[in-house]
Amino acid sequence: MVGPMAHSRARPNPADGKPLVRRAAATVGVLFLLIGLLGFVPGITSGANDLRFAGHGSGAFLFGVFQVSVLHNLVHLAFGVAGLVLARTVTGARAFLVGGGAVYLVLWLYGLAVDHDTGANVLPVNDADGWLHLGLGIGMIALGMLTGRPRR
Repeated sequence: MVGPMAHSRARPNPADGKPLVRRAAATVGVLFLLIGLLGFVPGITSGANDLRFAGHGSGAFLFGVFQVSVLHNLVHLAFGVAGLVLARTVTGARAFLVGGGAVYLVLWLYGLAVDHDTGANVLPVNDADGWLHLGLGIGMIALGMLTGRPRR
C-alpha cells in the first residue's frame, strides 16, 4: 500500500518524542558497543592473533589502522554501556556526551604525550587513534552542547 494510509498501521517509532540529546547519546553508545565488539573480530581486526590484554605490544589493528588491545576494546564496550544507561534521561545523556567527549580529549592528549613504544602506552594508542580521539572528543561535546539545549 502506498500513501498516507501505508503508515497508519505501522508500529510507532520508539524515538518519537525523545529529546534529540537522548537519541544522540544512545546512538553514540551503540556505536561504541559495535566498535568494542568489532575489535575482537578477526578479519575486521587485522592481527587478531596478536591481540594482547594491554600495552604497546598488541599487534592487532581495528580496520587495519587503529591499534587495539583487549583493554582498549573493553573501554569502548564500557563507554557504550554508559551511553545507553545515561541516555535514559536528558541530564544523563548530556553528561555522557560532554563528559565522554572531555575524556576523549584527555585520551588525545595522552596519545600526544606518551611514547608509543613504551610500557606507558597501556591502552595502546597510535597516531590514527589520536586523530580519532580528537574527533570523537570534539564531536561528542558538540553533540551534547547543541542537542542538549532546551527548546524555545
